Parts: sequence; C-alpha cells; structure tokens
Amino acid sequence: MKSIIIILAKIKKNSHRVLYRKYSSNIKYIMMVLSVLIITVFLPKQPRFRYEFEKGEIWKNKDLVSPFNFAILKTTPQVTTDKKDALNNVLPIYKMNKEMIHSVEEAYLNEFDVKWKTNTFPENEKAGYKSSSFKLLEAIYTRGIIAMNAKHQKGNKYYDFALMTNNISRNLSTQDVFTVPSALEYFQKNYNSINLKVKEMIVNLVEDHLTPNITFDEKLTTIVQNNTVSSLSTTRGMVQKGELIIAKDNVVDDEIYQKLLSFKEAYEAQTKTIGDSKLVYFGQILLVGFIVSLLMFFLKLFRKDIFADNRQLSLLLLVITTMLLCLTWAIKLNLPSIYYIPFCIVPIIIRILFDTRLALYLHLLVILIAGFFVPNSFEFVFYQITSGMVAIYSIRNLIKREQLLLSALFILSAYFVSFVGIGLLREGSFNQIEWINFIPFIISVLLSLLAYPLIYAFERLFGITSDVALIELTNTNNKLLRELAFKAPGTFQHSLQVANLAEAAIFKIGGNSLLVRAGALYHDIGKIENPQYFIENQNTALSPHDKLPYEQSAQIIIKHVHKGIEITRRHQLPESVIDFIRTHHGNTRVDYFYQSFLKNSPEKFVDENIFRYPGPIPFSKETGVLMLADSVEAASRSLKNPDAQSINDLVERIINYKLEQNQLDNCDITLKDLETIKLIFKTMLMSIYHVRIDYLQNV
Repeated sequence: MKSIIIILAKIKKNSHRVLYRKYSSNIKYIMMVLSVLIITVFLPKQPRFRYEFEKGEIWKNKDLVSPFNFAILKTTPQVTTDKKDALNNVLPIYKMNKEMIHSVEEAYLNEFDVKWKTNTFPENEKAGYKSSSFKLLEAIYTRGIIAMNAKHQKGNKYYDFALMTNNISRNLSTQDVFTVPSALEYFQKNYNSINLKVKEMIVNLVEDHLTPNITFDEKLTTIVQNNTVSSLSTTRGMVQKGELIIAKDNVVDDEIYQKLLSFKEAYEAQTKTIGDSKLVYFGQILLVGFIVSLLMFFLKLFRKDIFADNRQLSLLLLVITTMLLCLTWAIKLNLPSIYYIPFCIVPIIIRILFDTRLALYLHLLVILIAGFFVPNSFEFVFYQITSGMVAIYSIRNLIKREQLLLSALFILSAYFVSFVGIGLLREGSFNQIEWINFIPFIISVLLSLLAYPLIYAFERLFGITSDVALIELTNTNNKLLRELAFKAPGTFQHSLQVANLAEAAIFKIGGNSLLVRAGALYHDIGKIENPQYFIENQNTALSPHDKLPYEQSAQIIIKHVHKGIEITRRHQLPESVIDFIRTHHGNTRVDYFYQSFLKNSPEKFVDENIFRYPGPIPFSKETGVLMLADSVEAASRSLKNPDAQSINDLVERIINYKLEQNQLDNCDITLKDLETIKLIFKTMLMSIYHVRIDYLQNV
C-alpha cells in the first residue's frame, strides 16, 4: 500500500511535465488563437472608411456621391480665425461696487469734520463747503471711476468695455467714466470757492478719497469668452444626399479635400447604423488571424528554433498583442495623434533579442494590422516602415548604451525626412507645413528608449540571451570567472586562448562571436571543483591520477561537464551558454585513460561508456567551432618544439578526428568553413608560439 502511495505521488509530481511534453506542440497554436482573440476583442468595431486621399492628388476612384446629408467642416485655420475674431468681439466685463461709494463718502465726511475744526470759519460756511464738495464727489462716484487695464488697452488710450450693474450689461467706453486722475481734474474744474485756501484743503481731501469703484471681473469675462467660443459653428454649408462630392480623375483641391474629410467623419459617426458589427468582428479575426498565421509559417520555415521554443514564441506574440492593444487604447482615448505610440520599439527589441530579418518581418506585420485602423494609412505605413528599417540598421549589435541613443537620433532623423517630404508633397511650401505636428514623433522616439529596460525584463522572463547580457558575462571581472582564475588559473588561461581562437573563427565564417566567447570562457567552469586533477593546473610532476584506477580518473574528468552545468545553473547563466558546456566534448572518449586501461588490463572486460562523455554533440556553428578550438588549443600545449609543420599537422589531425567521430554531424558547418577554421587556428597558434607564419604558405 505504501509503495502504491509513493508511486502515485511521483506520478502527480511529474504529471505537469508529462502533459507539457505531450501537448507542447499544441501550446503554440493555443497561444496564437488567444493572441488573435485578445487583439480583435479590443479593436474598434466600426466599418472602415474605404477611401484614402491626399490634397493635390488625382481622385482615381469612381465618382463619389454622398449617400446622406452632412455638414462641411471648417478647416483648423478657419476655426482658429473664427475663435480669434469671436474673442476680440467679447468686451471685458467690469462691475461697479456701489458699497464702496457709501464707505468712501462716509470716510470723506468724517475727515472733513476733523480737518474743519482747526479752521476758524463760521459753521454756516462749513456746511456750505461740505455740502457742495460732497455732492460733486457723489456725482463722480455715481458716474464711476475705472481701474484701467493695460491688457485691454492694447496700445490705445481708450477701449470699450461692458459694465455689469444689477445683472444688466451696458457697453461703455473708458471715455464715459473717470479714471483717478481725470476724476481729480474734473473736481478741480467744477468746484468753485472764493477762498483759495479752503479750495486747496478740500481738493487735497478729495484726492485722498478717490478710489476706483469700477473693476475688471476676470472670472465672468472668461465664462462669457468660453461660452462664445463653444457656441461657434464648426461647419460651413451642407452637402445634400445624392450630391456629387468629387468626380473621377479630378484633382483633390482644398475645397474638395475638406468635403472628403467631412464625409469621412460623418461616415464614421454613423457607424452604429452602418453594417453588422458581428461581420466587422469576423473580418478583423480573418485579417489578424491571417497575419499571425504568416508569422507562424515564417518561423516554421526559416526559424525552426524559435517555432519549437514556446517561450520565445510567446514573447513574439506578446509584443504584437501589446503594441496593437496600445493602438486600440490610443484610438479609444482619441489621442491628438496616433504617432505618439512608439512603434519603433518593436524592431529594436526583436533585433537585439533575435535577428535583423525577424525584426523587420515582425515590424511589417504589426504595421500592416495597425494600418487598417489609423487615418491616412498609407502615410502611417510609410512613416513606420522607413523608421523601423532605420532602427534595425542602426543597432547591429547593442554593445554600448550610447548605441541606443544614437539609434533614437537616427529614427528621429528618419521621421523628420519623411515628415518634410510628405509636407512638401502635400502643401508645396515650407511655410504651409504645420511643424507643431512633428512633436508626437519626438515623444514617440523618446518612448522608444524604454526598449532598454524592456530587453532586460524579457531576458529574465523568457530565458533569452541578448548581446548586452553576453557582454556582461564575458567581463573577466565577473564573480564566477574571478573564482575560476583564482582556483584554476591554468584552466582560466586555457579558456581565454580558446575564446580567442573560437571568436576569430566564428567571426570569419559567420555566427554569433559574442556567444562563442561567452561559451568558451565558461566551458570548463566545472574544473573549479577539482582543479588539481587537470593537467593545466598541476604544478608538480606528480599527478593525483597516479593513485587512482583509470575508470575513476575518467569519471573525474568527465564529471567537470556535469559540475559545470550545475554551477552555471546555480549562478543563473543563460541556457545558450550552458549548451557550450554540454557539447564541448560531444560524446567522445577520454582516450588517454581508455587506452591506458586497455594496455594495462587487457584481460578485463571494458565498458566503453565509462570512458565516454555524455554529450550531446554540438548542434550549431558556434558550439561546433568551440569544440574544435578547445581540442586544438589543449593539444597544442603538448607540443615540445612547436613549429609550422607540427602545428599544421596538429590542427589537421584534431579536426579530421572530430569528423571521423561524427562530432560535427549536427552542425551547419561546411567543408569550406572547416578550411577557413583550420587556417585561422594555424595562423593564431603560430603567433602564440612565435612561429614564422610565412612558412605556412609553403606547407
């Protein structure tokens, strides 16, 4: 019973792995269907306006007759001019403060009484002066004293305004009311007194009590201005149902262009009553599904490695889905310009994580789908394809961070060239180009710099290794490489030499030189565990293997492959680098100990698998070149008197032996590539051992 429970537990533990293996080939198609459904669910569901048009072009379609009545929209400059004129016609609104009149007058009378006490004039004269001056001051305040506003004057001495009194507005001029200086001047002219001393005293007293009681009401003025602008008509005339909008082969001039724009907007506004939304949705599924299917066929035919890897495939579908969801979001939010969306981030990310061809292909697919849902789709496609191509060309390898900034500058330049070219084609004049419309492109390019952190996130989430990650791994100050240099210095030096040989060879025959270098530096990392068992780390004539059986020695040597995989996985190195550790010996034998066993124990039965590496054999150009470089470099250390002939024979023998052992059967390395590799290895080894290279030419 207990054993049955244990078996069931093991089955449960491994069931998800079994299911994954069983249905892994179907997962990619499930992801494809989900991606299509997610994209189409959120895309706008209105029927698409069928015509594309540009100002100054010939109308190549059939005669266009209006199927319904619609208003002709004003152009943006016309609307702007109308708003400006309307605002100019709105008078600034002022209010008269009546309460101020009473408070000022009361203060004036009180101060008049105080100052009059110091004079010896009779009381009857005092009452006369007080009454006459007060009536004149009251007349001034009744007419009003305005606080002039330089903004409203606009360089003129006088301006018109609206005076609001008891919710009743009167249009006046500043000439109709007083200012503080004109009110004082008016008082001086109209106040008569025989006694000049009394007049001077009263004038000074009045001057102290002249305060504007007509002030600008900015809040009310703004409300009136906004109401005036909002009430403006944005149309100018109507097109009746059945009326000809434009005939075939006619030029799209300014007037017709505005009619076409108005017709398009009216058509899209009536989409709720035009067509069947279910059929529109079905059409979207057909188009998006077709585009995604093309991607799947492309991967199956030309990038089988990505097609077989569900993680990498899910990354590609995620990028497509995310970009199209961003487009949908922008359309639903009615962004001022669709060019705020950084479409160039797609080719940048795919180019760095994969390759140029896939980056261009995926970018084209995204733009083709997006083109169905944006205005002026041909113009949009032209902008995005050209800038995407520039983005791909400008980042061959992201080795330095500044390359991303340079790429952004190149993309912006591509947008600018296209913007100016299209502007001139449409307007025929630099002055007519609306340069403010270039701002969305600038913001889009700045947003494309988000590719850098996204690349790191995708690497971690999907297990993909970019050139940036490889550069970090090949830094010899890396913690793991420093440990190798300290514990196994001979192995570290050997790894450096192998890296140089392999990198030079793969660069010549074509391949990822950064990946080869990283693989070469870590391929023997498992020797950290028992460095003294490997000859390059032994400092004495005695070897630990002298006291061990040949089978055990072979197992210790072979074990460095398993240990290397274990160590690198513990340090979270990419699987693409770990592949070099698995394959750098293929499934060859540890011949020294195998032959020694046969020689010294001929009577014993030998299990050859004890002396054989587990494999697999190399399966790419990069892993194949590393195997050859590793074997050649290790063997070259055994040369007692290295010269051109011995190095030539060594390289030929090692590479031919690997071919005979079928170690390169799964590599896409041609015979021509092998000859190139041999020449590079011979040349570099001669340089290392200071052998005259010209002798090689006669060999």
